[in-house]
Amino acid sequence: MHRRMSRRVVILGGAVVAADVALGGAPAFADVPGESNDGVRIMPLGDSITDGFTPYPGGYRVSLWQRLAAGGHTVDFVGSKSNGPAELGDHDHEGHSGWRIDQLDANINTWLEQSDPRTILLLIGTNDLNQNYDIANAPQRLSVLIDHIRAAKPRCELFVATIPPQSNSTLEGRVRNYNAAIPGILAGKGSRVHLVKVYDALTTADLADGIHPTQAGHGKMAAVWYGALRSVPASLTAPRRVTAPTR
Repeated sequence: MHRRMSRRVVILGGAVVAADVALGGAPAFADVPGESNDGVRIMPLGDSITDGFTPYPGGYRVSLWQRLAAGGHTVDFVGSKSNGPAELGDHDHEGHSGWRIDQLDANINTWLEQSDPRTILLLIGTNDLNQNYDIANAPQRLSVLIDHIRAAKPRCELFVATIPPQSNSTLEGRVRNYNAAIPGILAGKGSRVHLVKVYDALTTADLADGIHPTQAGHGKMAAVWYGALRSVPASLTAPRRVTAPTR
């Protein structure tokens, strides 16, 4: 895990996202040390959409950070990975390009213990569908992952996003079926689990390669995440620290 350093937030500009199915090529920007402005700890969690290695390093995290900064919110993106451009004020995240739901699930307890997030932004499932990996049970795997997150961090605010559209008609059909199952899954997960309708904000015109969003698409995603966070004030408020009384 990256060593964290403290610094104040700066308001900058830019945005975007990537999606799933690992594509060739290395990140355009080298990893950098983690940063923090001592704000509420937010974990961006998912696959290449969260990583943002293609076509725009940093993905939606760039514009989301800028929106949060401009709105006066102090936040600390957390995770075991760190990458993105200079205009991204905090590079930490837990986005793993090409990964499926089960792969996140196998590591989630370790990441949560290491990063101790207050708020989690979960966007996952595209690789399950595009890799044709037991598609019928993908929603159930998502449900189990959510349960594991809730068990490990019951006080966290967990935002679960529908996944973006795809240009291929077969894959798009899978996306629609998967997304249609998500509201029902979340209905029984408690008041700290929230649906984020990322799919509704994008069209295939927002895709760079039929799968991964363009920079404009990433910006649209960031706007949806930002609106969802603002609708749950607790997600942008660090929990009160409890100190032991002195004798």
